[in-house]
Amino acid sequence: MSSRLARNLLIGLVAAVLLLGSFSGGVLVGWTLPKTNLSINSPVVTLNPTASQGTGTPEDLSQTFKPFWETWDLVHSTYVDQPVDNTALMRGAIKGMLESLGDPHTSYMSPEEYSQANTALEGEYEGIGAIVDITGDYLKIVSPMPGSPAEKAGLKVGDVIIAVNGEDMTGVDGNIVLSKVKGPAGTDVTLTIQREGVEQPLDIKVTRAKIQQSSVTYKMLDSGVAYIQMSNFGDKTTQELKDALKDLLAQNPKGLILDLRYNGGGYLETAVEVTSQFINTGNVLLEEYGDGTRTEYSALKGGLALDIPMVVLVNEGSASASEITAGALQDAGRAKLVGVTTYGKGTVQKWTALQDNQGAVRITIARWLTPKERQINGKGLTPDVEVKMTEEDYTAGRDPQLDRAVELLLQGN
Repeated sequence: MSSRLARNLLIGLVAAVLLLGSFSGGVLVGWTLPKTNLSINSPVVTLNPTASQGTGTPEDLSQTFKPFWETWDLVHSTYVDQPVDNTALMRGAIKGMLESLGDPHTSYMSPEEYSQANTALEGEYEGIGAIVDITGDYLKIVSPMPGSPAEKAGLKVGDVIIAVNGEDMTGVDGNIVLSKVKGPAGTDVTLTIQREGVEQPLDIKVTRAKIQQSSVTYKMLDSGVAYIQMSNFGDKTTQELKDALKDLLAQNPKGLILDLRYNGGGYLETAVEVTSQFINTGNVLLEEYGDGTRTEYSALKGGLALDIPMVVLVNEGSASASEITAGALQDAGRAKLVGVTTYGKGTVQKWTALQDNQGAVRITIARWLTPKERQINGKGLTPDVEVKMTEEDYTAGRDPQLDRAVELLLQGN
């Protein structure tokens, strides 16, 4: 297996592509998972209060865990509906423990959820073809993919999913909502959405389909400027980018626009490879651990577009790996950022599969910084040139951010 997948930068809870459970393609469910297991050979504490150290509560934590086991016993002896599900109690305890850290990127995933998510970003899947934000109270449409079932059904940016097949999603975990929206190609799902400016909720039926999407699309603009859009940082992104650059550069463009808007991220190694197509010296990012130690990720040699003037488009949906690339190019003075402040996902998570097929936990293990040691998490990247997109722009099909990027390149700024 590729060494690139031994470690990965997680997308964070920015975007989720609504998919079928198991498939050959990529999942953007707020994170990405490596093909190889990132398990840690640490001891497992079995839920058995009377067991000896090593299979139960360690002796040095016995006092700390006393209220836990007291509660465990009370549930088993007094709860009205017996017998209780010990596995469900155990998983709930793990989930609550991780939630208490206050880090939205540290969490527990059940065996079923882990199985569904444990795939690579290969760009082929079955679903409705919509990128959604799962950080809020409800799933929110970030972007229907062009030509997707979601777009054809009329879902729009900003739509909030409040019910699935008539079932209220208030207070329901985002991952569970995703599982309800997922399904095989050819099947229907009815989404009740709340749309800004529309008083009453709307029911929209979407027919799921098999979706094949390249992570890189490109074209020459009428202005003579080359344009490349990247939707994620997946398995095939680097090669797709190289192919696009070879084609575009052969046409002698006046400049290059790299569009990272609504790109929720992906693999850290892909971010390094992508950035290295535009710079070949210095660091791409710094990874800082809890003890203060750092790992440097340097630019790779052999980039194809090291000299062409370029601008990077970013917005509130540009996150994680997107911010790595944009931040490195901004720090190096290689490209100006145009758009609005990025999402601000600057932490790295590691997945650990629990023993006996009991799911997995993802734990934030580090923060990443730009080459100039800028902290991104919770702050995002501030563009060099701020250009906002209004609802009227979206409705009219205007793109003032792209227009400004072209203008900058033609002006030589």
